[in-house]
Amino acid sequence: MKIRSFCLLALLSVSPGLADAAHAQATPAALRPADAGWIARVQDALNATHAIKARFQQIAPDGARSTGQAWLDRPGRMRFDYDKPSPLLLIANQGQIVYQDRELGQVTTLPLDRTPLGLLLRPDLKLSGDVTVTGFAHDHGLVQVTLVRSATPGEGSLTLIFNEAPLSLRSWVVKDSQGRETQIDLFNIEANPKLPDSLFVLPKEQD
Repeated sequence: MKIRSFCLLALLSVSPGLADAAHAQATPAALRPADAGWIARVQDALNATHAIKARFQQIAPDGARSTGQAWLDRPGRMRFDYDKPSPLLLIANQGQIVYQDRELGQVTTLPLDRTPLGLLLRPDLKLSGDVTVTGFAHDHGLVQVTLVRSATPGEGSLTLIFNEAPLSLRSWVVKDSQGRETQIDLFNIEANPKLPDSLFVLPKEQD
């Protein structure tokens, strides 16, 4: 049970003691004019992406790797279905992230806005104001942008990694309040497919 719970925390980067960490202040990245141009393009690319279907590989902080099928339906909806023999399923919808262990019939519910990953599912995402860009890199055909919530940066960060040409999301890294990092890599990506609502029905506790 401990290992399965860690898989959930690894993907979402939710950590105990967030209240203490949240008092930190966000430090904006020093951006050149060209960097700011890329930030604007990333923002536009994210907001133009309404849905993604892809295979994923998750690399947990301890180096453990797992795979599965992912669906993102912006804004606000996501499904990560882990490959067997893992019984894990994670669905975001209605402002919540619900994690289910289908073998044990147990579910865990968290507010979407308590996780760095919730930034990716925001409607009309703006990389300014209540979101601070704390890091930027553009090298070897990749564009990386690190984001935090301006009011609570200590809760964790989200680094989005894009292919440069065409500009498209390929992976992300979530860092929790204790500095532990989890990476999600996407492959076999299908952009803007039609996704049925049934994919995002929140699981319930089984009797």
